[in-house]
Amino acid sequence: MTQESPHISVLLDEVVQAVSPLDGRHVVDGTFGAGGYTRAFLRAGAKVTGIDRDPNVQAFVEEISKEFGETFNFVRGRFSDLEKLASNNAFAPIDVVVLDIGVSSMQLDEGERGFSFMRDGPLDMRMEQAGESAADLVNEREEREISDILFELGEERRARQVASAIVARRAEKPFETTAELADLIEAKLGRKAGASHPATKSFQALRIAVNAEYGQLVRGLYAAEKLLTEGGVLAVVSFHSVEDRIVKRFFKPQVKGSRHAPMQQKAALPWDDVSKPIRAGKEELERNPRARSATLRFATRNAEPARELSIEGLGVPGYARREFVS
Repeated sequence: MTQESPHISVLLDEVVQAVSPLDGRHVVDGTFGAGGYTRAFLRAGAKVTGIDRDPNVQAFVEEISKEFGETFNFVRGRFSDLEKLASNNAFAPIDVVVLDIGVSSMQLDEGERGFSFMRDGPLDMRMEQAGESAADLVNEREEREISDILFELGEERRARQVASAIVARRAEKPFETTAELADLIEAKLGRKAGASHPATKSFQALRIAVNAEYGQLVRGLYAAEKLLTEGGVLAVVSFHSVEDRIVKRFFKPQVKGSRHAPMQQKAALPWDDVSKPIRAGKEELERNPRARSATLRFATRNAEPARELSIEGLGVPGYARREFVS
């Protein structure tokens, strides 16, 4: 049985077009997943290095290696460590970097991974299947910290109510499954007909916290800026407003000032041809409803020096900013 389509890569045609021409170029697919983008790049004549932190992608790695041979290489790791991975595995120079941010439908569909309240399973959510799980977080963190996570990473307006209910419930019995947490949130917040499940934002927030996703994104963007050749392209597909804001401001930083302050000279930026946001069309949405929240942004690397990593002006939520405080 082929592993070809457990995950439908969103905006596939748009991503390929954004980073073309591909023939003979070296592409880093920083979020390999089931290999959807990688296959398209290889078929267009590129050499591809895939990167992923999830051990479960190995079957797809083997399948693509068998089909494409030496034009495909895979490295286990986080795309935020791109600079170190490139150095240790000697796969620079790099002409294209593509990042598909967040959880894949492959992971969502595996109940035992605990990413979704739609399938009961262990309350896990760890992409690397190591380290602190979502169950650890809700069972051990203080109420105020849980509230901060839900509000700042999931934009859950009723975060305090949910955090309070979590702490009260865990005193009786620790959380073990996705259903236990989803049922508690639904009982606390209620559910309106036609509205999304009340646990949606809380589950998103916990997943982002468990996998340090905003920190991974910021570090990955700056690593790509440092490693891409002049004329190289960075393309990023994001799935909610905070991620998209970070990418947008990374490519085009906001210039702060006021009418009372003197005009400041704009620093030369290392990116040209910054795209407008690109979203899925009607046909793709009918074929793959999960594409409805996807946004693609891309830009071309110029000859300006790479910047030092900074989160200022990117709109990184307060809780996630803790990762960058030494």
